[in-house]
Amino acid sequence: MSTGSTDTSGTRSTGKPGGTGGINTYKGEERALRADRLGTPGLLLSVLAASAPLMVVAGVMPTVFGVMGIVGQPLLYVILGIVLMLFGVGYAEMSRHVHNAGAFYAYIARGLGPTAGAGASLVALVAYSAMQVGIYGILGFEVSGLFATYLDIELGWWIPALASVAVVGVLGWLKIDLNAKVLGVLLVVECALVVIFDIAAVGKPGPEGLSLHAFDPGTLTGAGLGTALCFCIAAFVGFEQAPVYAEETSRPQIVVSRVMFLAVGYAALFLAVSSWALTVAAGPSSIGGMSLEEGPGMLFGLTEERLGSAFTDVLHVLFVTGMFAALLSFHNVVARYAFAMGREGLLPAGFGRTTRASGAPATGSLLQSAVSVVIVLAFALTDDNPAGDPTAPVLHLFTWMGNVGALGVIVLMAAASFAVIAFFVRRGAGRAQAPRLVASGLAGVALLAIAVLTVRDFDALVGSGPGSSLDRILPGVILLALVVGLVYGEVLRRTRPEVHARIGLGNEAFQLEKTAESGGTPR
Repeated sequence: MSTGSTDTSGTRSTGKPGGTGGINTYKGEERALRADRLGTPGLLLSVLAASAPLMVVAGVMPTVFGVMGIVGQPLLYVILGIVLMLFGVGYAEMSRHVHNAGAFYAYIARGLGPTAGAGASLVALVAYSAMQVGIYGILGFEVSGLFATYLDIELGWWIPALASVAVVGVLGWLKIDLNAKVLGVLLVVECALVVIFDIAAVGKPGPEGLSLHAFDPGTLTGAGLGTALCFCIAAFVGFEQAPVYAEETSRPQIVVSRVMFLAVGYAALFLAVSSWALTVAAGPSSIGGMSLEEGPGMLFGLTEERLGSAFTDVLHVLFVTGMFAALLSFHNVVARYAFAMGREGLLPAGFGRTTRASGAPATGSLLQSAVSVVIVLAFALTDDNPAGDPTAPVLHLFTWMGNVGALGVIVLMAAASFAVIAFFVRRGAGRAQAPRLVASGLAGVALLAIAVLTVRDFDALVGSGPGSSLDRILPGVILLALVVGLVYGEVLRRTRPEVHARIGLGNEAFQLEKTAESGGTPR
């Protein structure tokens, strides 16, 4: 059964002047992203870079081990990998029928209606922006530390953070295939060094030897499980971005779904093995206390014991370049969401244009750069840091923004799971689609449960004290974005029904405009 024959066609994936139907050339090619820029390797590297593997190993894993007391973190990555594989079954099938740079909100619009899509579009814009901006805090802190250690220069964290905003902004204007090459080189070297540490840890284990205790289900008990789920699922973020680039890939019906499953599988294996290697190096009974005491420094200390100071110095540098790769990846995603929203009328039309030279969504790129500058400066000027604590940008900017973004992505994934079911059911999905719909339903319920646990334990996520309003204000940012988006969608439905009808259509909006102007009937 071809449930999606009217949703996408060959005209959308070509994107070339003179292509079939000429949809992308209507009113100028600058209103369409350039096709055939990414193949499987380029797309895979682009989405994996968002997860910043070294940042996860050095930053996220010690937090889960120490602050949350979850020794079974390796098992948690295996479980979440299974949940996200279930999510990917329906999500990948949807990507074969709908090609839109607004991925999440486009899928939700096609399944749950344009108004729901409008709400999801604003949540996506806020969530991915927050995740990107948060990384500037930890990157600035690490770079200033490198300057102090190796050059004896005291540098405010916000200076390298703003410099990174500028460099990322410039790269955001360039061709996406060039960006993929930059991301690819950084990612491959970063992952290679972590694998070398994993091998060294297994070759020279701690006092408890090659213990598999971290894979015991009994290690997942404890009050910190809800917060650990949020931290660990954030480590997978990136794979779900593959459909964002569908219009820029060759053979999107094949490449996008292939990349999603490869990314989830690789991330689950890499994260489970690396977190287990940490428990082997430190010892399962000692990993919690060591993580709590040393934080990100634990990885570098364990590495120096086994591989020497020169290797550890390189690892410090790659820690920074890995974060930079994640910044660039998130920047590209936010720019493309803004482009998709501008093209469909959710944002001013200027956002729905690309540069003639590179085909990049320039206005969306500028928007994200401007937002980053404002937020970095706001934290630099107003962060409550009377004691001169140098970790403030990490504890505040990175932690607050990162967890707001992670919550938003979890909510979007849950909504997209149910949207997939609605999309195919409305099109008369038969028995052939039943396994995909069941998988989507199971993933949606699991992700919704994780979202509830995340909100419940948000005070632990952001380290707010008793009675702090942060545990309500920060998750409230996602709720506010959703409510504002839904209200905006309803206003569009009543006042500009032609714009409301285009939400989630992507390049099909060109066909609707062309048909309307020629007096024909939309297909």
